[in-house]
Amino acid sequence: MKTKMLTAILLLVMFLGSVPLMAQEEVDKECISNSSISHEAVKSENYKDAYKPWKSVLSSCPLLRYYTFTDGYKILKGLMDEIGDKSSPEYAKYFEELMEVHDLRMKYTQDFLDRGVNVSSVDEALGAKALDYLSYAPDIDGKQAYDWLKQSTLGSSSKELSPNVLYFFLDMSHNILVNDESHRETFLQDYLTAVDIADKAIDVNDREVLITAFKTVKENLTGLFINSGTADCETLQSIYAPQIEENKDNIEFLTKVIDIMRIIRCTDQEAYLQASYYVHQIEPTAESAAGCAYMAYKKGDYNQAMVFFDEAIELEQNSERRAEKAYAAAAVLYSNRQLARSRTYAQKAISFNKNYGAPYILIANLYATSPNWSDDAILNKCTYFLIVDKLQQAKAADPSVAEEANKLIRSYSQHTPDTSELFMMGYNKGDQITIGGWIGETTTIR
Repeated sequence: MKTKMLTAILLLVMFLGSVPLMAQEEVDKECISNSSISHEAVKSENYKDAYKPWKSVLSSCPLLRYYTFTDGYKILKGLMDEIGDKSSPEYAKYFEELMEVHDLRMKYTQDFLDRGVNVSSVDEALGAKALDYLSYAPDIDGKQAYDWLKQSTLGSSSKELSPNVLYFFLDMSHNILVNDESHRETFLQDYLTAVDIADKAIDVNDREVLITAFKTVKENLTGLFINSGTADCETLQSIYAPQIEENKDNIEFLTKVIDIMRIIRCTDQEAYLQASYYVHQIEPTAESAAGCAYMAYKKGDYNQAMVFFDEAIELEQNSERRAEKAYAAAAVLYSNRQLARSRTYAQKAISFNKNYGAPYILIANLYATSPNWSDDAILNKCTYFLIVDKLQQAKAADPSVAEEANKLIRSYSQHTPDTSELFMMGYNKGDQITIGGWIGETTTIR
């Protein structure tokens, strides 16, 4: 009797113990079936039929497959696109579900990683949520979008950050500025941060499509900044001038001031000059040296200015910025009537960046300043052939200066000699003539 009772108890225990396992197996089968049904419906963009089985999978077994989440984004956005009306209750329901799916995706990030599934970080996923929020929210909270985009921008690695997240991070920062003037300095810092991140992404990515995308975004960031109303020298001067002295030992702050003011070409402002001076005392850089050069120039100390310009050129690693510093030195020398030396620095600028038109124009103007190299007035007029050569070179190298170059060509061409005047001196059209004096270059008569 006792043996029969013990056997019955053991059988009951075994049966009861098997119920959860059997139930789990049934759940797994249902999850797999619903996952397949919804996934196939998503492939054919049949979002209505995909919705119910997908919801069941998300509720019962969210970790079954990662594409439960990617399918969910497609389903919910597809349904909202079909509705169209953002004010409808059904649209609002799907939107809230979309935001919840993004939150679940971030919640389960570590679980997927622990299972060996290669998924993006929480910060990158937050950027995707922010972009969907901007596209589909019935009413956009700009501050909320900005916070999400900022966290994604600062937290994502250079290889996983979305170019769109980077752009809309600054765009949302600008939207806040439009309604809140106290956000101005934050917007300036956001711009510098965004450009720096774009540069890093361009450097580390090996996919050409992403490199191109980040280059385009960088151009758009600069355009947004320039058109924001914050990018004028007087405003920057008023913001930063009162802060320079109290931050004279804060190299991070001073460097940001220098970078912003250099980008907007406010290098003659006192805030830029003073920040450069203090940075140069702490840790000399190409930009701080250039700032000290401008400061010396403003004081009329041309020799000291050139010492600093030479240091700036030597410290600068970027070829385009190096060319700009050499050109700035050439312009300073030109203003001091050191024509031959000015040309040397303009030629240096061209050697650093062959697509830089401004140095060619400067050389043309140098020659126009001192066209007389002969006792014969007609031969002196031949200098203008060479001047036009330089302006043509400027246009060819850099289309952005074409308008200025063409204007100068029209002006200087009026001073070239007549063919008949040259013929009387034994020169014909197409002949070569060397312009003497300090110029020492050959041109063609035409």
